[in-house]
Amino acid sequence: MPCLPRLKRAASLLPQAVASNENPAIKAGLCYAVRRDEPPPQQHSTRLCVNRENEPWTPVTPARLDWTDNGDPLSEIFGDVYYSGEDGAAESRHVFLDGNRLGERLMEARGPTFGVGETGFGTGLNFLLTWQLWRQLGPQRPRLHYLSVEKFPLQRDDLTRALSNWPELAPLVTQLLQHWPDLLPGQHRLVFEDGQVILDLWWEDVGAALPDIASRGPTIDAWFLDGFAPARNDAMWQPALYTAIAQASRDDATFATFTAAGHVRRGLQASGFKVEKVPGFGRKRECLRGQLETRPAPSPAQLTPWDLSKASAAPTPQPRTAIIIGAGLAGCTTAAALAQRGIQVSLLDSGPLAGEASGNDQGILYTRLSRRHSVLTDFALQSFTFAAAMYRSMFALGLLREGDDGALCGSFHQHRNAEDLAVLRKRLQALPQLAAVLEPDAAVSHLGVKPSEPGYWFPRSGWLRPPGVCAALANHPNITLTEHCGALSLARDDQHWVATSVQGAVTKAEVAIICTGVATHQFAGLEWLPLQSIRGQTSLVPENPAVTALTAGFCHEGYIAPARQGRHCIGATFNLKDDDRDVRDADHLHNLRRLAAALPEWRDAIYAIDVGTLEGRVGFRCASPDYLPIAGPVPDFDAFLHNYAGLRKNARQVIPDHGSYMRDLYVNTAHGSRGLSSAPLTAQVLASMVCREAVPLSRELQRALAPARFLIRDLARNRI
Repeated sequence: MPCLPRLKRAASLLPQAVASNENPAIKAGLCYAVRRDEPPPQQHSTRLCVNRENEPWTPVTPARLDWTDNGDPLSEIFGDVYYSGEDGAAESRHVFLDGNRLGERLMEARGPTFGVGETGFGTGLNFLLTWQLWRQLGPQRPRLHYLSVEKFPLQRDDLTRALSNWPELAPLVTQLLQHWPDLLPGQHRLVFEDGQVILDLWWEDVGAALPDIASRGPTIDAWFLDGFAPARNDAMWQPALYTAIAQASRDDATFATFTAAGHVRRGLQASGFKVEKVPGFGRKRECLRGQLETRPAPSPAQLTPWDLSKASAAPTPQPRTAIIIGAGLAGCTTAAALAQRGIQVSLLDSGPLAGEASGNDQGILYTRLSRRHSVLTDFALQSFTFAAAMYRSMFALGLLREGDDGALCGSFHQHRNAEDLAVLRKRLQALPQLAAVLEPDAAVSHLGVKPSEPGYWFPRSGWLRPPGVCAALANHPNITLTEHCGALSLARDDQHWVATSVQGAVTKAEVAIICTGVATHQFAGLEWLPLQSIRGQTSLVPENPAVTALTAGFCHEGYIAPARQGRHCIGATFNLKDDDRDVRDADHLHNLRRLAAALPEWRDAIYAIDVGTLEGRVGFRCASPDYLPIAGPVPDFDAFLHNYAGLRKNARQVIPDHGSYMRDLYVNTAHGSRGLSSAPLTAQVLASMVCREAVPLSRELQRALAPARFLIRDLARNRI
């Protein structure tokens, strides 16, 4: 049931303090910015977080390029070259790959993942050469996790031209260009080599991004410090950033940089690195490389670090086994993300695969746009773009079948607010892959039929059959699916989580993740989660050859997908506090009336349908009070109340203690109407947390998804 009803209606269901974001308790519990006319309290600086809350939503500023006589890119902003005009690839190998002894260190890696961090993605040449080296190392290599921060990303055409100098990299360049993100602010996870190579691109200012990354602990083994020359871009070469680099580094991490500037050498030494000068490339006499000797102490807490686990500070090996309870979209995407990392997953369900809310015949890949940033909007857009890329890859690999399992044919979403449309029409011109504002007449060429109102065209969206998606994701050699287990219980022994079915079947694993929608609160330790059950009925409407065929997904107050096997799936109703599982004619009529209002050309054909002949399905969406998913570690309820009891009296105080969490227990639920869009990225978040990798979200967004956010909010309001 992928299309959320009108956002005004959804907002009216929220607690007033959550919807308005004016409650100081919320600001204390999450990384929210305060109002612009209200100075932030000193003890609640949010400088550790990438934070745009309530700022105008705009595209990232792209790089502005000039080109040398040799065809090499030159930054107009900084007046500096992206790579050496002598031989950019040879320079990159000498300075960064050899400077970090990358081939040797990859083969000697102590863990299953090797993390590379970079300041300044530029043309991506360093990444491509690192990927090429990784490919040459053979099957004993670790997974490669490459994280790069870039404030001014290149646009696709410029990237294509800049990388055309290296035909030997063409196969990798082609893949990078296929996944290249729009100028959408935030974090972008790109997955290659069946999950063995991950590229996290942070379209952010490095001054905000690196402290944000570092605040969650060490994840990087080698650093490429590749900003423009310090004399041209001094913001990339500041003492606070060297400290963040050291704090984000694993033991014995190395760095390399093209510069030999004295203040850079001294700053890295002051942050705990042993630094040496070595010969530079070509005409450049010297460059720097080094190794971490002493990691600096964590920076003093600027906000209560309830989202950081007390146990996560100690390095632990990647788990070998995991139990996932719930085989819907949340469970199957999470199982696939763990399986790609070599973890053996037992995927259990009380009923059939995709038997509950993920069982509808069709759904639309959905997101939301807004004139202002919010955690809801930012997560919706980042998860949508990741999901669209994942499904595109699944179709390309033959894991999903075009027309049967779905089609990425685009989707059109009606929107009534003329002021929103006017503002976003201009801003979206820089984001053609994401969306465009279309009037009804212009929408016809995409949709095949004229909608009643203008709206947004999402070219990379489309429709999918959730059961088909779940089946494709679960079909992995590292996943064992067990259906029809009946009611399942979960308990902890000394080393494992133990799932027991009503038949007495026992499954053990090191990690457990609960993905059971509205049934999540039935598990011990999760009774307190504020989950809402929202009844939704879909209707299966026969395709009518007498009306113009629909050629893309269409979201209005409901949704409709192009016909599959001669029928359209339309819907869905939205009923709180309604547990009736029976299909109702009145709800069929409701779905039809909304569709008729949205597609006037179809009105007569729609009203001619006998609702008594229609088939349909009832499912129960699981939603949270703030309509964000719930994804993260499960807090130890009693310990949380004890550790953060002081928030009851002073919601603004900083309590420096890290959170207490149930060992190796996680939850992924409350995806509401947007599971097709949101579940793939939350699965990556959980897999990264389980495997101690860098998480593909800002800390602000990670906190906004965390289950413990509700405990912190209720403590701050003195409700518990």
